[in-house]
Amino acid sequence: RHRFTFLTPPLQSAFTDSSYPAALKRAGYRTGLIGKFGIAAKGIDPSLADEGAIGKMFDAFDNYEHWTEDGYEIRQPDGHVRHLTDITGDKTIDFLCTHSSQPFCLSVSFNAPHAQDNDPRHYIWPATEDPLYADAKIPEPLNAHPDFFRRLPKFLRETESRVRWQARYATPEDYQRNMRGLYRMVSGVDRNIGRILTALDQLSLAANTIVIFASDHGMYYGDRGLSDCWQLNEQSIRIPLIVFDPRADEGNRGVVREEMALNIDVSPTILELAGLDAADGMQGKSLVPLLRGKEAEWRKAFFCEHRFDRADIPKSEGLRTQRWKYIRYYEQQPVYEELYDLFKDPHESCNLAADSKFADQLARLRRRCDASLFR
Repeated sequence: RHRFTFLTPPLQSAFTDSSYPAALKRAGYRTGLIGKFGIAAKGIDPSLADEGAIGKMFDAFDNYEHWTEDGYEIRQPDGHVRHLTDITGDKTIDFLCTHSSQPFCLSVSFNAPHAQDNDPRHYIWPATEDPLYADAKIPEPLNAHPDFFRRLPKFLRETESRVRWQARYATPEDYQRNMRGLYRMVSGVDRNIGRILTALDQLSLAANTIVIFASDHGMYYGDRGLSDCWQLNEQSIRIPLIVFDPRADEGNRGVVREEMALNIDVSPTILELAGLDAADGMQGKSLVPLLRGKEAEWRKAFFCEHRFDRADIPKSEGLRTQRWKYIRYYEQQPVYEELYDLFKDPHESCNLAADSKFADQLARLRRRCDASLFR
């Protein structure tokens, strides 16, 4: 609906003004963002945090863009180098330490474990994690066999995803070295999340602070002979989502729900937890009923898309139900379609789109995908 992909085009003020940080700030919350902010918005000037879109959303705005262009290894004023993940943890704790009685909402966006694309080391971890995984043998994904890559259409075999696979995972030695680096980066994030949770406890904030852990996308780590995140297979669209509410009773802790939650659900969830209404036009659903163990009328399917305008990353859209996945690359001539039965084929190894036995199912999902479009 907002027609936004990645940094383009700028978001309009109609969307930033109705965002959850803006609503919380208007309601008296101290709001902040620390870390990655992959959004260009009309009126954003990082040097003027008290003006424009940023000022309406955040009291504290400390994004990576105006920290450094040096990647993960940041030279400090005294000359020593500190890792970006640790700096993110530092700045988060600084925000918490300057709290008052004012309620707060802070977004902490670690860039790790993204690879650093302009560095031949690819995965650059904090020095604290140096000893980890030195002797570990990291298993390859089940669908990393070359047959999976060979079955891809030509246009997918020639994408940036394959270029990055060649750089990171083309040999067993490359795969092991880079995956150990990735695991160390993940462990660095985990350690810093632990630091943040400890700070909440030490500042007597933990008992009244809800923590949401999520990610913006999944990733291919050699799956299908690819790297990165630009197609709509499960490796890319499945993300973690953990909500910890210290006020929850024991029966609603550690519960795994099977309903399909989406990243668009996070905003209305935060707003309801704060006692506020979601803005008109928000397409997500509050997860609060699920968090409280209640039954709720829930989505049976969702629309997904990747419209990043880049020649070597083909655009795609699709629809996923609990059982079925439909994907189409709509700019290809002819349109290329995929259909998977996720119950029988969770690794999406057998594309059923050309199988006449599934023609009716393909047509149904195609129509549902058409009905979901907002162009």
